[in-house]
Amino acid sequence: MMVKIAALVGALLMLNACMQESAVSEASAADTEQAQTLRIAAAANLSDVLPKIIAGYKKDNNLPAQTIHDIDVTYASSGKLYAQIIAGAPYDIFLSANQEFPAKLADTSAQGVTFHEPFTYAQGQLALYSVTKPLAERSPTALIERLMSDTTAKITIANPKLAPYGASAKSYLQAQKIYNTLEQQKRLIQAENIGQAFQYVYTGNVDYGFVAQSQLTAINAKPEQFITLAPASYPAILQDGIVIGDSAMATDFSDYLLSTAGQQHFLQAGYLTAQ
Repeated sequence: MMVKIAALVGALLMLNACMQESAVSEASAADTEQAQTLRIAAAANLSDVLPKIIAGYKKDNNLPAQTIHDIDVTYASSGKLYAQIIAGAPYDIFLSANQEFPAKLADTSAQGVTFHEPFTYAQGQLALYSVTKPLAERSPTALIERLMSDTTAKITIANPKLAPYGASAKSYLQAQKIYNTLEQQKRLIQAENIGQAFQYVYTGNVDYGFVAQSQLTAINAKPEQFITLAPASYPAILQDGIVIGDSAMATDFSDYLLSTAGQQHFLQAGYLTAQ
């Protein structure tokens, strides 16, 4: 009887040890999976080009599937993403549509979080877009006259307080001395971000919209549907990124954004290269 009891105890101990070892292995696998997930917070205007850059990054580096488990991207206005990061959202890279928010993060002393030096990865271009009213005018003067004479037309811009493209659009309209008039006439429709501004115009819910040139490149918009504004006519949309924490993959991906291959993706997508 004692022998049977001893054998049973031994079997139970071995089973318990195996279960503990399995639990450790599963936890280790989960940790590895978490470590292999690159979490990117990206400005809404990057939703068309960033998937292509990620695909190019994997292909150009000839990375096996097990090297990168996943690259998880969250798109929103730069201001909204900045607020999330300040609140503790666990991103590894923040790709903003301006320089202000990454610069603020670099000056932030958050306990247990490392913010690296910001880097400029692209320069955005602003365009006026319409699918309901062909834009035959090509000169700035004729463009402004069109917007002012079409008194029933609605115009959308992204929220200037949150979206850098919206801030540049507002500055452009102010420089043309028509922003206040459009507001008083209640003809300005404010979108949450540049993605929403584009959708308002694309669906015909508004007549005109100040959008990112990259969005128009992505859909192969017809020449008569848009005018690319001269970069000197509005504040430069220099887009900065910043690495958060100590992820080697985040640093490597950031380097790829600045490489010749990465910059070529931006050029093809309607951006100007980083200066």
